[in-house]
Amino acid sequence: MNKYKGVWTAMITPFNEDGSIDWRSFDNLVERQVEAKVTGIIINGTTGESPTITDEECIDLIKRAKEKVADKCLIMAGTGTNNTKKSVEKTKSAEEAGADIVLLVNPYYNKPTQNGLYLHFKAIAESTSLPVFLYNIKGRTGVNLETDTLKKLANEVKNIVGVKEASGDLNQIKAVCELGLEDFVILSGDDNITLEIIKSYGADGVISVASNIVPSDMVSMVGSALKKDYTKAEEVNTKLADLFKILFIETNPIPVKYASYKMGLCQNIYRLPMCKIGEENGKQVEAVLEQMNIIK
Repeated sequence: MNKYKGVWTAMITPFNEDGSIDWRSFDNLVERQVEAKVTGIIINGTTGESPTITDEECIDLIKRAKEKVADKCLIMAGTGTNNTKKSVEKTKSAEEAGADIVLLVNPYYNKPTQNGLYLHFKAIAESTSLPVFLYNIKGRTGVNLETDTLKKLANEVKNIVGVKEASGDLNQIKAVCELGLEDFVILSGDDNITLEIIKSYGADGVISVASNIVPSDMVSMVGSALKKDYTKAEEVNTKLADLFKILFIETNPIPVKYASYKMGLCQNIYRLPMCKIGEENGKQVEAVLEQMNIIK
């Protein structure tokens, strides 16, 4: 499972003024991640504005990313929805398109029971030969994947190989890390606590928003932490602390996309209901980028 450890970048999806995908910017963004030697990239995740990406666009994004990265990094595709049958279909399509792994978010809005979550994830995982990561984020989905349910899934479904733990609950993250599951990868879903949970609990890396902006720094921090060089990791973590905060001054991915725009990496265009950052918040994002010499 070592190949799944490290930094995964939750990619933004760049758009043109007419709302279509900006493929030129997408190619450049992917190449930037490859150059930084990230473990992998996430296509059609929260940061990629997945709720507004069509099924056809998702497949096109996977194929384009695969074409660009070849075997230089892994591609994880977000294929989870709150409809099990649709999730199965999206997962099969992602596999055919060339995804290396799929990411399944908790079913949102319909708030299933823990048994419902178990049956949902089991059905999707058993429909594919790809490795599966679960994505636990109660704040966005309204339901928490309890540790006992995660343990049952990891033990009983052979291709469920990891979890993106974004519950924000350090006690739960600690409990997940202490399960001692064999060949099971635990990735932080929050940049700002990544070092802490690697150092204190033995987590294996991060699915990162900040690595859209500073991929090399994130690779350095996480790589150092996994090698137990905590002095170096702390140094980078301290350097990035203000960036971690500012990227969530408004709902993700608004700040990170605005920061990418200010860096010349994409246009400042979103799909509703995501919209442009507020003026004052935008100035704060710019101030942090200037302070870090990312922009001038």
